[in-house]
Amino acid sequence: MTITVFDAAYHCLMACDPADKVQLTQSTTQAWRAGELSLADTEASTSVQPIVTPGQPSYLRLVSPKDVPRRTLTSPAGQAALIHALAHIEFNAINLAWDAVYRFRNLPTEFYADWINVADEEATHFLLLQNQLQKLGYAYGDYPAHNGLWEMAIDTAHDVLVRMALVPRLLEARGLDATPTILNKLQSYHLTPLVEVLNIILRDEIGHVACGSRWFAYFCAERQVEPEATFFSLIKQYFRGRLHSSLNHEARLQAGFSETELEKLEKVFELS
Repeated sequence: MTITVFDAAYHCLMACDPADKVQLTQSTTQAWRAGELSLADTEASTSVQPIVTPGQPSYLRLVSPKDVPRRTLTSPAGQAALIHALAHIEFNAINLAWDAVYRFRNLPTEFYADWINVADEEATHFLLLQNQLQKLGYAYGDYPAHNGLWEMAIDTAHDVLVRMALVPRLLEARGLDATPTILNKLQSYHLTPLVEVLNIILRDEIGHVACGSRWFAYFCAERQVEPEATFFSLIKQYFRGRLHSSLNHEARLQAGFSETELEKLEKVFELS
């Protein structure tokens, strides 16, 4: 029986062991590119399920964002705390990409190709960060982490347009803003290998946010709604947080934001 891309995505999404999730992500990506996965959404395929908790290690402790350890770079433990926080973002991003593939049906083939590629790149990012952790004598799961990204995935599970607006274009784009500050700090401590890893991640994440921008615009056009007004309406409806760094204009422009959007975003978050 032909395996559907939806069932394959579900297996990746629900894999708990990090090594298994990465391996399944890589093998599923290869199978997709080889034309071995079907897009036929038949009764034989698993029906779309609500997922409150994706696959993650049983030993991973999830806490409130305020309870995540402080990330000072003056010691190996502090450096590991930062790397762990970044690794957790990438681990969550693997799940988010596979959830987009699994959850949203009857869309153009290019949609699934884009998010499968994103999942594969997120898995590579996770491996790069995991390697940096191991060099310091730590492993993923050694520190507590928070679950903000996945909470937004639950909130946006009902609508692919809302998902594209609020996960890649809002939450993941915040990573584009935060990365230059982190890179400057790492460079000041001469942590060159980690700087190289973050530069790879920043390059790829611009592409991931651009992917979200492209599909957000596609779904807005399909529904005949104005993208900019819709984006800011959704932010007002769903987002309760704050931006903790200035906007990375260059990266956001590359990722599909307009100058007017960036001006409005700065005003929105100044008032939040």
